[in-house]
Amino acid sequence: MERSLGVYSWIEAVLSFWGRRSHRIFSLLFTLGLGLSLSLAACSPAEVSSGEGASPGAAPAETQAINIGYQKFGTLNIVKARGGLEERLQPLGFTVQWTEFPAGPQLLEALNVGSIAFGHTGEAPPIFAQAAGAPLVYVGNEPASPASEAILIPKDSQIQSVAELRGKRVVLNKGSNVHYLLVKAIEEAGLQLSDLEVIFLPPADARAAFEQGSVDAWAIWDPFFAAAEDAIGAKVLRDGEGLVANREFYLASRDFASQNPEAVEAILAEVQAVDQWSVENPTELAELLSPELGIEVPTLEKVVRRREYGAEPITDEMIADQQEIADTFHELGLIPEKINVQEAKL
Repeated sequence: MERSLGVYSWIEAVLSFWGRRSHRIFSLLFTLGLGLSLSLAACSPAEVSSGEGASPGAAPAETQAINIGYQKFGTLNIVKARGGLEERLQPLGFTVQWTEFPAGPQLLEALNVGSIAFGHTGEAPPIFAQAAGAPLVYVGNEPASPASEAILIPKDSQIQSVAELRGKRVVLNKGSNVHYLLVKAIEEAGLQLSDLEVIFLPPADARAAFEQGSVDAWAIWDPFFAAAEDAIGAKVLRDGEGLVANREFYLASRDFASQNPEAVEAILAEVQAVDQWSVENPTELAELLSPELGIEVPTLEKVVRRREYGAEPITDEMIADQQEIADTFHELGLIPEKINVQEAKL
């Protein structure tokens, strides 16, 4: 498979340096000229002529382009595919530019350096990003979907329990939701992270290592999870049921959210509308996404049916759940200092 380059190497650098002071990290990154191969500003003005005799409903003479980051699957991916957000934002004077990322940590590093203004990730990436000083705020979330992520083993593996991962090689995307899934799963099995050899790779490279037999297990989320089940017969060793919530969060840069509340509200309104459509039309949703994702419709139907939908506002309960994850990562030495998740609530 094609290796993920550029942005992933930088996020690995960020994660490996998190034990140092945040301002030294970002100073180093900017000194090295971190651009993530993205040159667009997070929300930069772009002049658009409305023409003479424009109708009252026409776009304003100047519009702002909102750069939105999305991943291979999630509600924002569906929003992009359906195309309604652009129409919803036009009367407010905004256009949309989309950028795909392999996972949440990479997406939030782009938000940190100003390449995007809005995006979505799972629970763990915002913890690492906040610990690194990223100016993010939580603006909404999807319901818990614990069955949408799992620790997989090859179809011919003799491993029968998480406890048998002692001394084994487990691959995952560092700082992603499944990082927390692995932590909770081995805790349940009476193991520690030091009992395993954990290898950090983005999904495409992790899939290649898994197929080649270079690793014993792979912690991964949908749709990569379902694709591995259907395409190569991967078996579920442990999913997130009873262990983690696995929520999808909507995040924005603090400046963007504070200065453009009407745009944030419009994005979340479109998310809610798309969620409702997705619940009512799972087969149509799979057919819509299949060409874009390169995944067969039956596999995507499995993905969309085991996921929960319905955008919700951030509550104190959600913040408390995030704080528990942050405290766990601090206790394990995965983030250098304790953080207060409440500070990232808009």
